Amino acid sequence: MLFHVTIEEDEDGWQVAECLALPGCVSQGRDEQEALANIKEAIEAWLWAEDQKHLRDRPASERAPVLVSV
Repeated sequence: MLFHVTIEEDEDGWQVAECLALPGCVSQGRDEQEALANIKEAIEAWLWAEDQKHLRDRPASERAPVLVSV
């Protein structure tokens, strides 16, 4: 799966990476390489949290979901 990420330098010189497709998915690093590594982790965590939220909120009467790897 691929995501577009923006990288901008903040006022303290840190590189801030944001995944525009995932609201609130932002990370940073001392340089671009570190910021990219950190945003990858943030994207994985964001997607996991959304999945868990939807599992928690589904009615118990529904058929059990099937796990799919992407």
